[in-house]
Amino acid sequence: MSDDVGPRLVEIRRRHGLSQRALARKCGVTNATISLIESGAVSPSVGSLKRILDGIPIGLAEFFGFPLDDQERVFFTADQLVEIGEGGVSFRQILPDLKGRALQILHEHYQPGTDTGKVLLTHEGQEGGVVIRGRLEVQVGSVKRVLGPGDAYYFESSKPHRFRNVGDEVCEVVSACTPPSF
Repeated sequence: MSDDVGPRLVEIRRRHGLSQRALARKCGVTNATISLIESGAVSPSVGSLKRILDGIPIGLAEFFGFPLDDQERVFFTADQLVEIGEGGVSFRQILPDLKGRALQILHEHYQPGTDTGKVLLTHEGQEGGVVIRGRLEVQVGSVKRVLGPGDAYYFESSKPHRFRNVGDEVCEVVSACTPPSF
C-alpha cells in the first residue's frame, strides 16, 4: 500500500473534525490502531482501511485522490482549518501537519467556564495571542490577568500557564506558538 496512507488519514480525519478516539469509535477499531496507521508504524490492509474510511465517511478512490501538497498553500478557507481541541475548548489550526514548520497559528474558542485544564501547561518556545471577543483569564506562573477584546498576551511557554473563559459568552482568541506545541 502507498507510503502516504498515514499522512492522508491524519489530514482527512482532521478536516472532518474527528479526533483519533472519535474515529476509532465510529469504525469499531482501537484508538491505538488509528495512531499506529497515522504514524506509519503499520500499514493497513485494504479491507481495514475501507472499514476505517467508512467511519469518516469517504471512499477509497476519494481517499487516494485527495491532494496532500500543503507545502505551497498560502490561503485557507475557514472550513480548511483543522480541529485539534476537545470538549468545550476548540483549537482550529492552520495546516494539518506542522512537521518542519516553525509556527503554529490557532483560532481558539472557549465555551463559558472552560479552560485548558487544572494542570498548568509548559513547553519550549514562545506564544502570544489577541482576544477577539469574550473574557479570557490567562495565568502565567503565579500571575493571573483577565483579558477582554483587543487585549493581548505574549510569554515564554516554558513558564507554567493556563487559559480559562471567565465570562458568560464564548471567548474567541487568535494565537501563535513557536515552535508548534501540539
